[in-house]
Amino acid sequence: MATALGMRRAARWLAGAGVLMLPACTTLDPADALLPPPARSVAPVSVPSPKAPAVVPVGHVETATDERDAPPAGAPASLPTVPPAEGQGKPLPITLPTALSLASASPLDIQIAGERLRAANAALDRAKVLWLPNVGLGIDYFRHDGQIQDVGGFVFSTSKTSFFVGAGPTAVFSVGDALFAPLAARQVVRSRQADVQTARNDTALAVAEAYFTVQQARGEVAGSIDALRRADELVKLTQKVAPDLVPTVEVNRARAESARRRQTLESAYERWQVASADLTRLLRLEPGTLVEPAEEPSLTVELIDPGAAPDDLVPIALTHRPELASDQAVIQATLARVRQEKARPFVPTVAFRGAGAQVAGLAGGYFGGGFNDELGKFGGRFSFDLQAVWEIQNLGLGNRATVRERAAEQRLALLQLLRTQDRVTAEVVQAHARVRRSANRLRAATAGVADAVETAEKNLRGLVPGKRVGDQLTLVFRPQEAVAAVAALDQAYRDYYAAVADHNRAQFQLYRALGHPAQCLMNAAAAPTATTVPAADPK
Repeated sequence: MATALGMRRAARWLAGAGVLMLPACTTLDPADALLPPPARSVAPVSVPSPKAPAVVPVGHVETATDERDAPPAGAPASLPTVPPAEGQGKPLPITLPTALSLASASPLDIQIAGERLRAANAALDRAKVLWLPNVGLGIDYFRHDGQIQDVGGFVFSTSKTSFFVGAGPTAVFSVGDALFAPLAARQVVRSRQADVQTARNDTALAVAEAYFTVQQARGEVAGSIDALRRADELVKLTQKVAPDLVPTVEVNRARAESARRRQTLESAYERWQVASADLTRLLRLEPGTLVEPAEEPSLTVELIDPGAAPDDLVPIALTHRPELASDQAVIQATLARVRQEKARPFVPTVAFRGAGAQVAGLAGGYFGGGFNDELGKFGGRFSFDLQAVWEIQNLGLGNRATVRERAAEQRLALLQLLRTQDRVTAEVVQAHARVRRSANRLRAATAGVADAVETAEKNLRGLVPGKRVGDQLTLVFRPQEAVAAVAALDQAYRDYYAAVADHNRAQFQLYRALGHPAQCLMNAAAAPTATTVPAADPK
């Protein structure tokens, strides 16, 4: 009952997620990208909505005019029951919507990207106030004994003391830095914002992949238990007909197959525990728990229509992938730095310093002094120095070299954008291929499970005396045929659950490859317009 309730909840979430899975919910507006991608650049396109997610109910098979683009078939009606996690460790019940929601709560990759964004914002704030002076407060005590020279060149001996207490401004900045540094820093902030979105998308994909790996392992556990049950039954049936109808060695063959099935079961439990540890690591949950999804392992998710052509999907990805927005912002930052270095020889460096004390820094305050140790004649004092200096570095050769360096950084950022474009395009094509091929594999695996179950049942029922050959009775099926049928059934279960997991992973990989924001998935559980997918008829 709890499992059915969990499946209904998953169905409501997955069906309602289509309402939110639209580019309008992205936090990165493609129109904000100041530099369009070169080479394969595309104009903003009208992005079609992804196919409404749906859960393929157990026992339901959808038909399509083109088998290559047909959705995956429904789960076979004869799938074994998944055992509870209580007997193998501390269970941790969870659903796919919950896992995706937790993906934005505390994963370290998102926190690291967030801290980088905060650092970039702090650098932008600092760049905006480069022209503002520093203010110093302090005291200055000065004592001199011995020879000294006055402004007229006369050298004489004296002893004197002075004391100053006050404050003063100090500002030394390049006008070019004050103008262009905020422009570059602002683009760095835009790049870091896109990096945060990239971290969210990547984390959501990693969580989904880990979740479906857990589901695959659970399904393999269920299949291994069913295969082991049939192998044990085969041992008993073989013992009944040996040695009268079959040699005793057939009993050993059946026992060996049973032992292999036990090893396969232990390996399946191991994969379940390892996959659970990976998922709890990503979500930063209690370590050592055994994740137990509420949905059945045969649950299939449809996010993107596999019939969509890659040529239609690539422009969507090139418009919406945050990695491209990040690279474009980096290019804008490097262009601002190039302009900054080109303008440096033509704009001054401004220096404003207090000169009210022996050492520059204190401009106004209370000053007094006298001969020897005498301190007197105190009164107010205010002195400052303002300079504007045009600097040509290394006779202009230093400025020229710096400009070439900044231009090389700009070209490097452009090449990085081109490389990211190629990677995004390849990811879309690869993910689309996985979606289509995994759907084909799933249909084949579904039929394979049904045939393998029927074959195993008939072989086990056929281990009874059949027709007479001469003076001897013969079996309808030989034990070695039943052994092969049990092994084929175990392999069919593993192929089926691997195909289901690969199909679900491919759907999320394609969704992420298109650049849709992870918030659409993580907030979909709260969609008020979610609809319920009707449950399959148990008949």
